[in-house]
Amino acid sequence: MNRDDSVHEAGGSLSDSTVAGIDIGDPEMASRVQASLSEVEALLIEELSAGEEFLTETALYLAKAGGKRFRPLFTVLCGKLGPEPESSSIVTAAAVVEMVHLATLYHDDVMDEATMRRGAVSANERWSNSIAILAGDYLFAHASRLLSTLGPEAVRVIAETFAELVTGQMRETIGAKSSEDPVAHYLTVIREKTASLIAACGKFGGTFSGADAAQVDRLDRLGDAVGMAFQICDDIIDISSVSEKSGKTPGTDLREGVRTLPMLYALQDTGPAAERLHELLSGPITSDAEVDEALGLLRQSEGLRRARATLHGYAERARAELRVLPQGPANEALNRLIEYTIARVG
Repeated sequence: MNRDDSVHEAGGSLSDSTVAGIDIGDPEMASRVQASLSEVEALLIEELSAGEEFLTETALYLAKAGGKRFRPLFTVLCGKLGPEPESSSIVTAAAVVEMVHLATLYHDDVMDEATMRRGAVSANERWSNSIAILAGDYLFAHASRLLSTLGPEAVRVIAETFAELVTGQMRETIGAKSSEDPVAHYLTVIREKTASLIAACGKFGGTFSGADAAQVDRLDRLGDAVGMAFQICDDIIDISSVSEKSGKTPGTDLREGVRTLPMLYALQDTGPAAERLHELLSGPITSDAEVDEALGLLRQSEGLRRARATLHGYAERARAELRVLPQGPANEALNRLIEYTIARVG
């Protein structure tokens, strides 16, 4: 389900206050954040360029393919709320979380038998499944080496986060038990697979900027809420978007047989439309006509409205945490990041 990395690339600007495609409001803050992200990018490329060419070519493949660098951005912005906002450890931590994220993409593409990633041929398609898996492992190894420079507590945080990532993938692969609420199961999966790493970003931003324990915990909760909102937003976009506007092909989840939150809610509806959806969603859909039919039914369903309401609920949780965090340009930037996240659904 790691489909959240194909819209904007890091760097560049649409205005003096835009970073990674997001207008964060204050030009001075934007300049500072962009400087930190440039350091993250340089460290990422430097770290993955060391070693044998057959390793570095594959390890750098996705890093150089672009992506929003959402996790480094969130780490840096959370760090700007602390008493030591320019700490070099924040840059290192941001590079670590991006390496972990990239590693999961290599592995996800193998499991999903994906052929494209970030607008390019996926690593498993270009080389092989074995090479893609090893490239992901190599990224984990480099992330671990960098992580060791941040101390044992940082190692513990990533170890626990990695366990959650694996648990989420296993939980999704096995599926919900017959006695289990499929919506609750799905929300647990995305908390483990997506939100856990973004929560770690918040925790790292607070920890390495010298924030106190209460603020670090609040940033952890902020990251969890933002991560949940981000994934649910992607679920909705896959159904409601027009490809020319979103840059994504609608119905990808339908073709892969993935039941996302809007679908699960829609399947709780009653009537002929819900019955037809049950038929269509019994497995992956290969027919373009049936994908279009399913998208039409989902777009008209109560399930899509309920998914939007759930999205806004997580966004409000994030805003509630921000209201009691230090105010100023960094706080405003994080508020704008939340608005950007939910605005993607239109």
